Amino acid sequence: MDPTLPELLRILDLEPIEQNQFRAHHPSGTEGRVYGGQIMAQALMAAGRTVPAGPRPHSLHGYFLRPGDPRVPVLMSVDRIRDGKSFTTRRVVAIQRGQAIFEMSTSFQVDEDGPSHQARTVVRTPPTTIHPGLMLEAFVAWMEDYKDLRDGTPKPPYKRVWFRANGTVGDDPLLHAALLTYQSDGDLMSTSRLPHQPIDRARLQRASLDHALWFHRPFRADEWLLYDLDSPTAAHARGYCRGEIYRPDGTLVASAMQECLMRLH
Repeated sequence: MDPTLPELLRILDLEPIEQNQFRAHHPSGTEGRVYGGQIMAQALMAAGRTVPAGPRPHSLHGYFLRPGDPRVPVLMSVDRIRDGKSFTTRRVVAIQRGQAIFEMSTSFQVDEDGPSHQARTVVRTPPTTIHPGLMLEAFVAWMEDYKDLRDGTPKPPYKRVWFRANGTVGDDPLLHAALLTYQSDGDLMSTSRLPHQPIDRARLQRASLDHALWFHRPFRADEWLLYDLDSPTAAHARGYCRGEIYRPDGTLVASAMQECLMRLH
């Protein structure tokens, strides 16, 4: 296990400070803005800590309101919106210096049997050889056709990325959902930028604006998952991105959507 994964697991283990309130910390050495996937994952963990045993995460919808400051812990304040027989709903507000930096609604569902279908199947083979440089993060992420996608010329807005946690994680479904939430923010925005290469990064202002994620079927974040991404449109300085997350056998386990800010200044 790479040492960065235990640190990620540590910051996902939130500090309870009052009923429905938790303190969230950042990885050591974080500079600039807090990674959006981290705040989402911590918000999901905060919500899940207020849900009775049984229901699992089924969706989340969040808005990034202000940049997060890695020098300041984040207060996660949870509203218990509804506890139903099948669905449980929570609202989480992430606060720094008295101001909301992120807010999210998330829903949990008890396991149920019902109609099941999958319109699209993507069967792919996970990578068998990983460059050592990719083994230095909490997640191992490997992009198919990465040499072509990074040659600096305009490309269609499509990308496939394999990822898994860089070590074995326990069996808690909430933790696996939080880890997938963390990683789901990693490649959406860059997909929307592919048609606009080359980009002067020194002049590029970029940020995640909102993010939605649905969990369709059980999965493990410490086993290979394929992130199949595209960006159907970009307009008004906003890139619309979406991704489907598959197991190698083609089973769809989660779907993500996001709009991001892309602006030259």
